[in-house]
Amino acid sequence: MSEEQKEKEHLDSDVDWESDEGTDTPAESDSAEKECEQLLHEKEEEVVKLQDRILRLAAEMENTRKRLEREKSEGICFANESLMRELLGVLDNFERAIQHAESGTEADSLLEGIRMIHKGLLDSLAKFGCKPFESVGETFDPNLHEAVMQQEAADEPENVVLQELQKGYRLNDRLLRPAMVVVSKAADRGQ
Repeated sequence: MSEEQKEKEHLDSDVDWESDEGTDTPAESDSAEKECEQLLHEKEEEVVKLQDRILRLAAEMENTRKRLEREKSEGICFANESLMRELLGVLDNFERAIQHAESGTEADSLLEGIRMIHKGLLDSLAKFGCKPFESVGETFDPNLHEAVMQQEAADEPENVVLQELQKGYRLNDRLLRPAMVVVSKAADRGQ
């Protein structure tokens, strides 16, 4: 016997080709195949449902994103709407004062009308958190004041605000505009 034949016999002896263990009958094989097909069909349906759900969620997210962008844009465009409405009343009062002045009435009544408009404007600004702050007599603070000039003042200590050329304003607790001021300096003693 050749080496190849011996090896083939050896391999054939290890495998029992006629054993029924591990093999299914045709009925069992069909049943298992149908179960697999049923399970596969169920999983395919589940995948389709999940894909549909993902598409719906993606569309919903896109719609939400577009809505938020639109609301943000409108918010920016109309953020000052209530302030503008408030200031329109002040503008109306200015127009009345101009008509009153053109009719040649007394200067005192015109001045009183302008004072009332000024107070109305300050009240309107205050509703939105914008208020002036006092500077005259205060120590110069570069965070609140912009010194445009220094002036000798014998009766005042150095770096005190003597005059306010333009009022400073705060919006809530934030500086909106610094006050333009004249600040005291020590008198020259060499003269």
